Amino acid sequence: MRCPYCGCDETQVKDSRPTEDNTAIRRRRVCNGCGGRFTTFERVQLRELSVIKRTGRRVPFDRDKLMRSVQVSLRKRPVEPERTERMVSGIVRQLESQGDSEVSAEQIGTLVMEGLKSLDDIAYIRFASVYRNFAEAKDFSDVLDELSSEDE
Repeated sequence: MRCPYCGCDETQVKDSRPTEDNTAIRRRRVCNGCGGRFTTFERVQLRELSVIKRTGRRVPFDRDKLMRSVQVSLRKRPVEPERTERMVSGIVRQLESQGDSEVSAEQIGTLVMEGLKSLDDIAYIRFASVYRNFAEAKDFSDVLDELSSEDE
């Protein structure tokens, strides 16, 4: 593993532990060159996934990008990070187990919206506003009506 501080290829693992939900291994490393300490995570990857964007362009699937977009919608909301991690891990497992090496951005967005609906209504609305490309206040009203009709 390359050191993020000095770029040295010689690093040493000092500690390995499973994460809270046992979906990854957390490794504490020390650089033999500069002595810098950093953490890496190792996850199982069933297959390489490509995302087909709305424009038709294909890009490699990036779990971290998915996590960042979910975290943006959950910013300043009372949701534990472990629940967010479990939701994202579940989405990635679903995508990898479908059998296709290519998934559409719409498919990912739908799975995220389903997950956010069960986590936090406000985060769901925030994500929907970007995912569905809201243009006016009526779009927010429509999503609120959807949520309230499902609660009844």
